[in-house]
Amino acid sequence: MSNFRKILGFFRPYWTQSILSISAVSLFEVIDLAIPYFTGQILNVLSKQPMDGPCLRFAAFVGGRLGKPVDAGLSLAVLLGIIFVVSVMRAPIQPWIGHWFHWDITFRARRDSFQHALAKLLRLPLEYYDENNPGRIAGLVARGISNHAWTYPEIAGQWIPKCVRVVGIFVVILCIDWRIACAFLASFFVILALTFSKLEKLITLEERLDHYTEQTESRTSEIITNIKTVKSFATEAEELKRQEQRFKREFLFLDYRIHLGYVQLNTLRATLVQLCVFLVLAFTLAATLRGEISIGHFITTLTVASMAYSEVSPIGDLAEVFARRYASMVRFHEFMATPESAEALDLAHAKKADRSRYLFTGKLELNNLSFGYDSNRPVLRNLNLLIEPCQTIALVGRSGSGKSTLVKLLFRYFEPTTGAILIDGTNIQDLDITSYRKRLAIVHQEVDVFNGTILDNLTYGNPMATPEQVREACRIARVDEFVNTMPKGYYTIVGERGMRLSGGQRQRLGIARALVADPDILVFDEATSSLDYESERAIQLAMEGIFGTRTVIIIAHRLSTVREADQIVVLDQGEIAEVGNHRELLACPGLYQRLHNLQEGEETTAMLPADPIQSPGV
Repeated sequence: MSNFRKILGFFRPYWTQSILSISAVSLFEVIDLAIPYFTGQILNVLSKQPMDGPCLRFAAFVGGRLGKPVDAGLSLAVLLGIIFVVSVMRAPIQPWIGHWFHWDITFRARRDSFQHALAKLLRLPLEYYDENNPGRIAGLVARGISNHAWTYPEIAGQWIPKCVRVVGIFVVILCIDWRIACAFLASFFVILALTFSKLEKLITLEERLDHYTEQTESRTSEIITNIKTVKSFATEAEELKRQEQRFKREFLFLDYRIHLGYVQLNTLRATLVQLCVFLVLAFTLAATLRGEISIGHFITTLTVASMAYSEVSPIGDLAEVFARRYASMVRFHEFMATPESAEALDLAHAKKADRSRYLFTGKLELNNLSFGYDSNRPVLRNLNLLIEPCQTIALVGRSGSGKSTLVKLLFRYFEPTTGAILIDGTNIQDLDITSYRKRLAIVHQEVDVFNGTILDNLTYGNPMATPEQVREACRIARVDEFVNTMPKGYYTIVGERGMRLSGGQRQRLGIARALVADPDILVFDEATSSLDYESERAIQLAMEGIFGTRTVIIIAHRLSTVREADQIVVLDQGEIAEVGNHRELLACPGLYQRLHNLQEGEETTAMLPADPIQSPGV
């Protein structure tokens, strides 16, 4: 029940429009019920049996207006004609009401659901994306949005009006004979109770099926992401077979049980409807034969009861549709309730954030900085460091020494366990996060490129950049060298994830994009580790063109890329082991010297010619 309230609560912004829609549709449902009621009263007049009190009062009202007695049957015929005209007018009016209210709500619900989901995705912490497959997330969000958008209009536009019709029918029968009304109500609730009891069990199976669908989407996403690996190992047939086996073992089994459950439910419901119709018919006929109700009431009761039981299947079908969507909507709400990061953005405020709010000199201080993903396993321990404005600092050390973690703290992806990072003397935790991050930029080992033009990617961090800023950044990053060879130049489409660019070109594009953003602090996180020597040298020259213009932080495994740094900080097991420039550290026995000698030896060995292979017996 709590989940159902959450689902309905999601559409609270549309309640005013929904009430108007439900009221209009329900009015037509009531008018439909008036026709069989007054038809029965006319039959009472024709069979010379008394009419109900409301009909007699209406006849007296008409006679009073005309100033003479009016035949009750004629009054009823006039009233029935009016109701019939209104009912006929409903035919062209109701579709417009459905379009104006229901489908407008559908569109708004889809739009708002997408905006809420996207805002949620942007506010989630980075570790959420490390733990969840992108395909699973995309599928979960897409199904949740679609099912929400269609479910609520069906509830407001169909399910509730049909329930209103059933309630109206109960009132009509109650006015005729309370015993028949009780029999009708009891039979109707028995049918609905059995329907929802069966649906509760089917929902459990639907949840398992939805979970399997998520796993399938996750695996499919992995195959697409790693398609080069799949093709290089020629495992297409194995992947297809693996998915086919899982499909047969899990999906078909669940789908068969669900389908069989719905067939059983529909069969049971149809049988109960026939039994209930017979029950009401028997009660009504017995009351008529005993003279307790008139012929007109007999016809009215049978007509409205048939109308009610004809609504059982549509109401049940809507309940089944809701059951099929329920699991994905619950998973969507669980996703929307995922805890956000401590630094989650206020997106409404972020739109107004001014990138010129902070203009830093680039002076950084680490004061007793400590951090651990787990309180029992610290990654950084009591770091103290001063970085002067426009200085180039290199962070080196073994894998797992805390270099990338330090950068994550700088960008406020996480909060320090103890200590602080100061920029120009201010704790970065006290700054507006959006404006603060707009003064930073980072170039990762794998540059993320969006499917658009080169110019779109260059101006991603600063859409208001001038052409002169873009050209200067491209000159420094040596992007113009390959862009000028392309027929469409800066308007060349780079493809999904920049597939039409080489690794070195993407890397230079990432550097230029960072420069266009004009940051006060620029970070290179393993920016050359996956490149060949020629590409690495080109990137190195581009990086050196930036040194001295702003504060630069370089994270590197290859020590050859940090020789020109003003200061090299050697991290070991989360602590600062050594600090100095390349010559100073190389002259002192320590971790930097050992790493340098090891890498120099590997590079020398790699450059030596291979020994000739001698044939056996030589």
